[in-house]
Amino acid sequence: MFTALTLLAGASQVQAEGFGDTRDIMGGGPNFFGSGASTIPRTTVNYATEYAPGTIVVNTAERRLYLVLPGGQALRYGIGVGRDGFRWGGTHRITAKKEWPSWTPPSDMLRRRPDLPRHMAGGIENPLGARAMYLGSTLYRIHGSNEPETIGQAVSSGCFRMTNDDVKDLYDRVSVGATVVVKN
Repeated sequence: MFTALTLLAGASQVQAEGFGDTRDIMGGGPNFFGSGASTIPRTTVNYATEYAPGTIVVNTAERRLYLVLPGGQALRYGIGVGRDGFRWGGTHRITAKKEWPSWTPPSDMLRRRPDLPRHMAGGIENPLGARAMYLGSTLYRIHGSNEPETIGQAVSSGCFRMTNDDVKDLYDRVSVGATVVVKN
């Protein structure tokens, strides 16, 4: 019995070490496989804006995402944003939505990190988390994360990450075609 447990523990350690590099590039942390709430709670706020209800406004300086609601309000979510050199701005539309998306690192990321997997199937171990919303013709997404401790940080390669609970909530509220405005 002891030998079997030792072997299982060793296999888990090897598996965990194998994902260390993926966590690093995606902004990893100790709760990569875990779940939990963000330290930045989702909340309804007053939000005076010229944008129509249903518009997503990403404020990278605040590290917050706003879903514009009717009546001068918005749902505010905490997000992780691109680290220095990976921030961007502009207006796009959500062109696709996927549950438990697969991940294929872009060629630029693979040049920086040739040790990354060439493809990962969707699931709890995937760095894109539970949901992803694809932004126009860019390589970027609003996606989930199994690392709530990274929300509010500048950790990504340009994508916007949310807790899995928050990205599921947003995913259910928006449609393909929704406008996304990214402000720096």
